[in-house]
Amino acid sequence: MAIEDIRSERLKKLELLKKHGIDPYPSQSNRTHENQEFKENFSSYLESQEKVTLAGRIMSWRGQGGIAFFDLYDGTERAQAVIKKDVIGEESFDLLQEVISVSDFLEVTGVPMVTKRGENSLLGHGWRMLSKSLNQVPDQWFGIKDEEERYRKRYLDMLLNQDTAELVRKRSLFLNSIRQFMLQKGFLEAETPILETKTGGAEAQPFVTHHNALDMEVYLRISPELWLKKLILAGFPKVFEIGRIFRNEGISHEHAQDYTHFEFYQAYLDGKEGVPMIIELYRHIARETFGTLKFSTRQFQEIDLEKDWDQYDFNQLIQENYGFDPRQVDLKTVKKHLDEQGIEYDNSLDIGRGVDALWKLIRKQIAGPAILTGIPVYLEPLAKKSKEDDRVVDRFQVLLGGTEMGKAFNELNDPLDQKERFDRQQALRDAGDDEAQMADYQYVEAMEYGMPPSFGFGISERLFSFMAGVPIREGQLFPLLRPKKEE
Repeated sequence: MAIEDIRSERLKKLELLKKHGIDPYPSQSNRTHENQEFKENFSSYLESQEKVTLAGRIMSWRGQGGIAFFDLYDGTERAQAVIKKDVIGEESFDLLQEVISVSDFLEVTGVPMVTKRGENSLLGHGWRMLSKSLNQVPDQWFGIKDEEERYRKRYLDMLLNQDTAELVRKRSLFLNSIRQFMLQKGFLEAETPILETKTGGAEAQPFVTHHNALDMEVYLRISPELWLKKLILAGFPKVFEIGRIFRNEGISHEHAQDYTHFEFYQAYLDGKEGVPMIIELYRHIARETFGTLKFSTRQFQEIDLEKDWDQYDFNQLIQENYGFDPRQVDLKTVKKHLDEQGIEYDNSLDIGRGVDALWKLIRKQIAGPAILTGIPVYLEPLAKKSKEDDRVVDRFQVLLGGTEMGKAFNELNDPLDQKERFDRQQALRDAGDDEAQMADYQYVEAMEYGMPPSFGFGISERLFSFMAGVPIREGQLFPLLRPKKEE
């Protein structure tokens, strides 16, 4: 039957319900038990013949003369309800068969029974319509095969596809495992602004919108970093945030434009001391969410978080692969190697972007788990310079499966150094680089009041998609899509 015909038929059933004085969309359910609880404790309910009211979406139903069987799903479990004509009466039974459809939400009150086939069920003494559906959920065995339609109607995908439903549950476990870990470590959870007059904390192109009440342009944040550091300045020594980030950039297997991000900062802690806690965090997340420390990817056979993590130096890897020292290289040399690798670039290219593009080719070959150090200053405008070599910063990057899976820093707390770096970033923006950081001199002013030595770390939901073995868009509940053209 065509979709239009199904909807037309259900509209007729809707009117029939109203004609009989039945509210097809009541505001309250009389359910007494969740389906899962009913099934787990069925024996005791059967013995006591306790009156029970179950409810749920009709996933399927079949009639056999004076008896009807309903498969009800309430989000916890499926339960079978059996309704007989000689139990509820001919008039009520006939009306039920006239108005009911697959996908409706039905409430059934009755007592436990075991069918002739031995299935634990609820024998209905009465029924109520909780919500009359006008469209039918696709057959669970076929579901939605078109990928874009599956994302567009993700609610149906979650309902019909147990793998998708399990992914939703694991995503919740993932985020809560981080929160649980941080709270147990004595960190304060914060919620910082999403609308900003300047973006900071990362190099990315922001989304721009207009604030009507203040009549000014504002940006959706690309990072909570500067806000969280202001909390460190304000006297809160251990802070973290789990929240949304927005970056107006490309879509890929690993990249989304809006996604959930986690970041923490701890005062009076050196990064080398903080790295063991990060490794502990990753292992905690893996155990709590997936029950394992071993993960497989298409590129690498197996990655084991339990083993000792490898250590790499950025400059050493660049020298081994390209023959130049990234701490003291000119743009001409960088362009030469980009050309050799077939990497395209435009006139706005600077040394930092060029070296980073070359580095990513190396990174793809590293399975991990590993910690990367020795990143040049020009790649990290907010990080503190290393005591051993002021050409690099105290940054510690987590590598997993050939990609970046988290970054940690000894945070820059010298306001004069910070101003100089902001000046250089602003010069890049003025020259046309939309991803260079905006100079935030109010943040510099805040630093001038004094900022303690601090350690910071951040990871995005890319870690979840990696552990789950899915693209980042698949790991999101409702990924962004172009609006569907109206027919």
